[in-house]
Amino acid sequence: MADGKFNLEGKNAVVTGANTGLGQAMAIALADAGADVVLVGRSAPDETEARIKALGRRTGVVMADLSDASVASSVIADAEKQLGPVNILVNNAGIIRREDALEFSELDWDDVLATNLKVPFFLAQAAAKSMDASRRAGKIINVASLLSLQGGIRVASYTASKSGLAGLTRLLANEWAPKGINVNAIVPGYFATNNTEALRNDPERNRQILERVPAGRWGDPDDLGGTAVFLASQASDYVHGVLIPVDGGWLAR
Repeated sequence: MADGKFNLEGKNAVVTGANTGLGQAMAIALADAGADVVLVGRSAPDETEARIKALGRRTGVVMADLSDASVASSVIADAEKQLGPVNILVNNAGIIRREDALEFSELDWDDVLATNLKVPFFLAQAAAKSMDASRRAGKIINVASLLSLQGGIRVASYTASKSGLAGLTRLLANEWAPKGINVNAIVPGYFATNNTEALRNDPERNRQILERVPAGRWGDPDDLGGTAVFLASQASDYVHGVLIPVDGGWLAR
């Protein structure tokens, strides 16, 4: 368990999309630092739940369709019913659709914007309302993307959603910092997850990506844990509205 300002003992966290990959790694890191964690998503997070319990922390599960903004208030209310007042929210769940911009469909636009931008806003709103009602400090962590800062290709709605999430992070920080609620974002680089399996299996794309990454390797989901703990902890109390890249140096190249 983390010590001092990084200790999350007594804190309750909500992490969306925590059944695998980056969300799972961040949820486990928060638990390892002392937090109890509610896992939210459409798929049962059995492995994540078991690993958190093995750390001696309490865990809860909220099954929800995170493409539907109407569930936001009930997700936070259900999480608080299970573990108590929410102190930390990690907006991690997201989807991506690929197609040339000339052919991109309205359905693929709407689906991605709903999951990646609309729902995170209303989850943040619901969590912040709960925090503000009891005058307790809180931490909201959005998971942005390299495409919050770059254009990419063939992912129009994903780039729009993640760019919007970066702007929303700053806006919410401006409004909620006086309430003692920190809103920040993590910018993951290229990580070895299910979403990047096709890229890693393509010899040419794999080579191109690794040549650009100064660290010379794909990120492991556990590489995000320390940043998540920092942004969730007292150590980041004077950090508001920032995007922290965890990218092996990709943006520095």
